[in-house]
Amino acid sequence: MSQASPDFGKIRYEVASHIATITLDDPDTRNALSDELLSELITALHIARSDSEVRVVVLASSHETVFSAGGNLAAFGGDANAVQKFEGAESFVEAFKLLGQLGKPSIVAAKGHVLAGSLGLALACDLIISSEEATFGTPEINVGLFPFMIMALIYRNVPRKKANEMLLLGGRMEAKDAKEAGIVNYVAKKKEFDLVLEDWTTMLARKSPLIMKLGKDAMWRQMDMDLAAALDYLRSQLAIELSSEDAIEGVKAFFEKREPEWKGR
Repeated sequence: MSQASPDFGKIRYEVASHIATITLDDPDTRNALSDELLSELITALHIARSDSEVRVVVLASSHETVFSAGGNLAAFGGDANAVQKFEGAESFVEAFKLLGQLGKPSIVAAKGHVLAGSLGLALACDLIISSEEATFGTPEINVGLFPFMIMALIYRNVPRKKANEMLLLGGRMEAKDAKEAGIVNYVAKKKEFDLVLEDWTTMLARKSPLIMKLGKDAMWRQMDMDLAAALDYLRSQLAIELSSEDAIEGVKAFFEKREPEWKGR
């Protein structure tokens, strides 16, 4: 049963079967990541994070061929002063951090091209399913810009030399090449895309939401720790996990050959 969508103008927000779908819906700008769209996206992510019914978040697009063309170039070249432009980039930072700290898995449904700032948005999510027609790239250098806001995410997902190539040459990668580079998890044929997306979201929604949150939080926190600190932190999280009712139920259900009944405790 779907939850009523909040009153958004640049996105759509829907919940069904524990899955929140956030659809970028500004086709006239090819879903350019304007201040308004990013603000609505951040609001939707906060709603999804706080809604106990939501177990998975999907980012999608209403545009037929483009997920998002990236940042709003008109705003970059506008009359705003340096301070205003610096503050305007804060929404990107907030969205990237919020996806990392969502406590729930996130999937990008990339049926169309994922370019510039939107590539950072996609890389901030946990999983990316791509259509064969989608391309991925950082074309900013071609218009006299450098993709500063998404650089950190690219280097955390893509091998260094390939990342250098993306940033410096500003070309596009086909979906199969993006998979090889570590950007995309799965490349789906057009006729199977929706089935693959449904399969993955359904599998994720069946997991214990408590254990998923513990795991997602740990994924975010340990990422840039040194090895010794990460191991100590993860050992503490294992102890918390093993003391939960859901962990005990999961193991019990496994040996009893039945589906577990999660309690979120």
